[in-house]
Amino acid sequence: MMKRWMKMCVAGALVASAATMVYAQDDSKVLRIVPQADLKILDPIWTTSFITRNHGYMVYDTLFGVDAEGSVQPEMVDSYTTSPDAKTWTFTLRKDLAFSDGKPVTSADVIASITRWGKRDVFGQKLLAAMASFDAIDTKTFRITLNQAFPMILEALGKPSGSAAFIMPKQVADTPPDQQITDYTGSGPFILKLDEYRPGAKIVYLKNPNYVPRNEPASGTAGGKHVYVDRVEWLVLKDAQTQANAIANGEVDMIEWMPAEQYAAFKSNPKLELVKPTPAALVDLHLNHLVPPFNNPKIARAAVMAINQEALMRAQLVNKDLYRSCLSIYPCDSALASSETAYFNGKPQFAAAQALLKEAGYDGKPVVLLYPADFAVLNKFPPVMAQLLKQAGFNVDMQAMDWNTLVTRRTSKAPSDQGGWNLFMTAWVPGDTMNPMYFAPLTGNGEKGWFGWPTDNELERLKAEFTVATDAAQRKTIAAAIQQETFESALFAPLGNFDLYSVIRKGVVSGVVKAPVNVFWNIQKI
Repeated sequence: MMKRWMKMCVAGALVASAATMVYAQDDSKVLRIVPQADLKILDPIWTTSFITRNHGYMVYDTLFGVDAEGSVQPEMVDSYTTSPDAKTWTFTLRKDLAFSDGKPVTSADVIASITRWGKRDVFGQKLLAAMASFDAIDTKTFRITLNQAFPMILEALGKPSGSAAFIMPKQVADTPPDQQITDYTGSGPFILKLDEYRPGAKIVYLKNPNYVPRNEPASGTAGGKHVYVDRVEWLVLKDAQTQANAIANGEVDMIEWMPAEQYAAFKSNPKLELVKPTPAALVDLHLNHLVPPFNNPKIARAAVMAINQEALMRAQLVNKDLYRSCLSIYPCDSALASSETAYFNGKPQFAAAQALLKEAGYDGKPVVLLYPADFAVLNKFPPVMAQLLKQAGFNVDMQAMDWNTLVTRRTSKAPSDQGGWNLFMTAWVPGDTMNPMYFAPLTGNGEKGWFGWPTDNELERLKAEFTVATDAAQRKTIAAAIQQETFESALFAPLGNFDLYSVIRKGVVSGVVKAPVNVFWNIQKI
């Protein structure tokens, strides 16, 4: 009996040991990430929300990408030519490109995808307006013929953020642009595992066996998008302390956006490493120009005059090492950074704001400030902004909600007391702000534009000039004029720059790609 019991114990120990070995082997192929936010919208053409954009890069690919130095590079495209007058562009896709269902990527898929994207994206709208025709020459070659030269055509097709020009199967891309897609067959390095999709808890992606990466090293949203794990899990943890505990205990491998209040703890933990995959981000205050009171430019300028960059950034980022003042709408260390800021100086101008409100006849009706209470990267800004607006003379109604509700709420064009809104704040990465044609909020075409829907004909004229400019100095001059007009019209206003660190388990995770946006290919677990 004793011998039999000992054999059972030994057998049990061997089984347990084998199970542990199998788990350890499997665990090296499973990457667990805390994403910046919960993922509830799965159509990356329908919204400019970063989390949906990141999802887009998981399951879709683009014709062109932007490398870590900011240069446009071919991605799904193998080769392209242009006519001497730059009005005819011919593109050939790489061989062996296939969707996640195994079907080949064709010119028809590209044409449908770019057309749908172009009807919603600001830059895409400009490109479609310049097109005379968009034709398939054969299954792998397509041609764009322009009414006039469009020097930024490659920048448009490789736009890294906002709504990137993701390639979908034709039957999916034929979905009307004002409706969300329901088929998530992709062209990218991962597949969304729909049967494990749990918004608010976990989103699972599997390695796409049909994806063929480029041969070059990964760089930005360009190069070889190699996948070294079999499974990526996005684990939705909204509380900063919960995130910190999870990575310290090895329950997750990476936090996409470090919660600022945990900076000191993360930095001092020898088991963790802070990495900076993207350059500094910019936070903006966005105003709804379609409905009162910010349809009055004077009242909109009064709101901008209430901004105190130092107070806002200190409240959110805590540690001075993580933020800095920046008055430009472009990255402050970029070639287009400008000092042309009209009246805006990043410091509160309460007396001037109060005088403008009186002059404009502000009636004291509450302005609705949207407050993403669950979003750790942004949720300290609104309470401070509310107090600043009150000091400037506004009656403020700050309404708390989760981030995904805010993303949906900001699409409403109703008056603020009927389910609409007046102000919200969000962050942008250099992939958005490095080029005025990339930046979704820089729209002056009314209800066809980005949320806030300002009408500004001068802004649209300047953007048209920028689109056709080919000289760097000329582009810089026009970009400065665009910034000046942005402040004059109070389209939106910057709150400052801050560093977006990711946190990884040191010695466990490697290969995080530097890019204008957060991407998750090329990562290995050791």
